[in-house]
Amino acid sequence: MGLYMNKLINFIVGSTLILLITGCDDKSISLYEEDYGVLDNGILIKQYIFENDNQMKVKIINYGAIVVSIEVPDKKGKINDVVLGYDSIDGYVQDPSYFGAIVGRVGNRISKGKFSLDGKDYALAINNNENHLHGGIQGFNKKVWTPEITESNGLPALKLTYLSPDGEEGYPGNLNLEVTYTISNKNELIIDYFGTTDKATILNPTNHSYFNLSGAGNGDILDHVLKINADYFTPVDKGLIPLGNHESVLGTPMDFLNPKKIGERINNDDNQLKVGLGYDHNWVFNNWDGTLKLGVTLFEPESGRFMEVFTTEPGVQFYSGNFLDGTNIGKNQKAYQYRSALCLETDHFPDSQNNSNFPSVVLRPGEEYKQKTIYQFSTK
Repeated sequence: MGLYMNKLINFIVGSTLILLITGCDDKSISLYEEDYGVLDNGILIKQYIFENDNQMKVKIINYGAIVVSIEVPDKKGKINDVVLGYDSIDGYVQDPSYFGAIVGRVGNRISKGKFSLDGKDYALAINNNENHLHGGIQGFNKKVWTPEITESNGLPALKLTYLSPDGEEGYPGNLNLEVTYTISNKNELIIDYFGTTDKATILNPTNHSYFNLSGAGNGDILDHVLKINADYFTPVDKGLIPLGNHESVLGTPMDFLNPKKIGERINNDDNQLKVGLGYDHNWVFNNWDGTLKLGVTLFEPESGRFMEVFTTEPGVQFYSGNFLDGTNIGKNQKAYQYRSALCLETDHFPDSQNNSNFPSVVLRPGEEYKQKTIYQFSTK
């Protein structure tokens, strides 16, 4: 991308341009700030808008560290927002579906909300039948994060910080989590995570954006073509809790080693698909070593939009929007219908703290939690 120069500019024309970085190739990335809404307790929520010179625009708010929108062009140059969300802060406050949010401390499910660490038993908040889901009743998705405008690798960046106190939702330790968002002129949305704790705890956050590459609210995702670099997935029980083993995808509807339409086998008479009411499972990436690698690709043939997911994480939870039912009234008053979007949540495996053969999610004092995930958009 070349060398970049900073230009700190403060003026008001609806929004405040607070950071503009221009490269030696004369391409620039801008970061704006504007008021988004006010919570019932009087706290003002801010929205941060990234724009590059390749028609990409990303909006993020400091409530829930939520990705509100991702606008990218299709193969004809038409711009669409490709993630589900709402038109106002009230929608996100009431949202039951985690649209665009950072979820945690631990994303996905923890069996019966219980785990043991260093000989001590912990009981977490129960909010998904008998299990703990996405951090509990008031997880990270319902918190106000502290924003800071900074730079990351020469790009304008939004760093959002949340201090989760010892005992919150049942988790031990005072946890400090930083999530940094940047975009590039390669139409990448880059998410970096950094966490520390003062007491042994568990940590496995992820971003919960719902994607539809046709555009938010524009039909279902059954014709999207998915590829996952994974020979194995983790089968689940009726509560969607992993059984603790890896199972081969070969010869099953879980096989996305080669690109396949999501709807091609989603209604297959397969026990795991019945349990998940469709796809709602964790795939185990091949050759995971903690370095940044391409794990998933997603293609929507009509628009030509193509998304690549790079991550340092060992797995991805592919969720095919099975619980969307039209009751979520989203942007432009569109009702989000059954399977109208999908999630690709990069993280460690669900219920890892209760499965010693899964990669560990334990974080101890003096250690640093780090994760990077990139969603890159193009056309073909």
